[in-house]
Amino acid sequence: MPLFFARHQHTAETCPAKDIEMGQMLLQHVSRANALRNNVQIRGEAVLDGLHTLILILEAPDQSTAEKFMQPFAVTGTVEVLPASNCEEVVERGGCENPKK
Repeated sequence: MPLFFARHQHTAETCPAKDIEMGQMLLQHVSRANALRNNVQIRGEAVLDGLHTLILILEAPDQSTAEKFMQPFAVTGTVEVLPASNCEEVVERGGCENPKK
């Protein structure tokens, strides 16, 4: 499945972790089981401390599936989903250029 980089950013005022119900809902949403129900595999996740930024590395059949999975985060901030590749694929194709160009 294709790889995607997903980033969600919000302000300190809209931080979902400050609201117990919202935080728990989003935590459940990014559970591996829920992701699989949405045809997405979470390969990695991290919150950038102090920056109100969530990073996810996702595998999904296509970008629209990954974007749909990330939509609940749009309630509290911005969401960006970008096509990505692992290092081996980049070396095999001879560079970081988008393989679809």
